[in-house]
Amino acid sequence: MRTSVVTVAVLALGLTACGSGSDSGSGGGKDDTLVVGATAVPAGEVLTYVRDHLAAKAGLKLEVKEFTDYVLPNTALQEGELDANLYQNQPFLDDFNESKGTDLVSVVKPYLPPMGVYSHRAKNVTKLADGATVAVPNDVTNEGRALKLLAAGGVIGLKPGAGTDASPADVTDNPRHLRFRELEAAQLPRSLDDVDAAVINNNYAQDAGLSPTKDAILLESARNNPYANLLAVRRGNEDDPRVRTLARLLLSPEVRAFLKDKYHGSVLPATGG
Repeated sequence: MRTSVVTVAVLALGLTACGSGSDSGSGGGKDDTLVVGATAVPAGEVLTYVRDHLAAKAGLKLEVKEFTDYVLPNTALQEGELDANLYQNQPFLDDFNESKGTDLVSVVKPYLPPMGVYSHRAKNVTKLADGATVAVPNDVTNEGRALKLLAAGGVIGLKPGAGTDASPADVTDNPRHLRFRELEAAQLPRSLDDVDAAVINNNYAQDAGLSPTKDAILLESARNNPYANLLAVRRGNEDDPRVRTLARLLLSPEVRAFLKDKYHGSVLPATGG
C-alpha cells in the first residue's frame, strides 16, 4: 500500500501528549493535548465534532491528524507520534499487530462504517455480467471482508472455515466466473470506470462522493458485524484519563445523534464493546 499522508490544520493547541493526569482529562504533562490520527471520513468528521462541541466541556484538549492510508496511522501511533487513532476494525488491527510487530489495543468501538459494492455498469450485484472484473482491497483483512460480503450477497461461495483472511483462492463457487483485481483500498473508487464493480471501504466511498445507502448495489449488514471501527492506543495506555474521556464522548448520545443526522444510515452507531 502507498504510504502518503496528509495532515490538516487543526484548531486544538499543542502537538503531542504524554504522562498521566487527573480524571478531568488532563494528561498532566507539559502539553496535555490528546493527538488522535484518523482517516478523513467518517473518523475525522466524528473526532472534529467531538473536538468542536464536546471536548472542552469534558476538560479534553483534542487534536486531530488526518491520514490518507491504512498503514501510517498505526505506525505513527506505535512510534509515539500519536496518542490514539480511530479508523480501523479489530480484524485489521489484529493482522497489523501480527504482521508489523506492533502492540496496539482497542479501547472502544463507537460506530460501524459498512463496506459496499459499487458499480457504474450494474444496478444489482446479481446482474454482474459473466466474466465481470471485480476490484477488491489488496490488504489481507479488507480483501477477506470484501469476499465475505460478496458471499453474503450470493455472488460467490467460500470454502467452509474461510476466515477474515479469505482470499480469491478460497472461492469455491463462482457461477459468474468473476475475476478479482486486487488494488490499494484508496484506489478503488477511481477504478469504477475500469472494472465492472468494486468493493469499497466506507471512508473511501464517502471521500469519493458515493453514498453507501444510495449508491451501493450491495451493503454490509450491521447484524453480528465484527468490523466496527475502534479507538486504538499503545498497550498500557488504555486507562490514560484523556483516552477514557474521549472513549466516553465517542459513545455519548450526542455522537450517536451526530452519526444519525450526518450519515443517514451510511455510518451506524455500534455498541461500543
